[in-house]
Amino acid sequence: MDREVGVVVAAIGAGVVLLGLVIWSGALSWFGRLPGDIRIEGDSTRVFIPITSMVIASVVLTIVVNLVGRFLR
Repeated sequence: MDREVGVVVAAIGAGVVLLGLVIWSGALSWFGRLPGDIRIEGDSTRVFIPITSMVIASVVLTIVVNLVGRFLR
């Protein structure tokens, strides 16, 4: 295996740990409760469609993947 792969895996692991700490601290409690997220609650049914939250997650992940791709070139 190449040494660069080990560095990438370690960086991803550190990022996952940091993300876990941020979620655990409650800093992302707003995520999933944005204005474009659809919630339908009935007597025995709950439907949640996180449209806005997933658009934000997609944009952030696209930026991260592009930055990592440029870094590895």
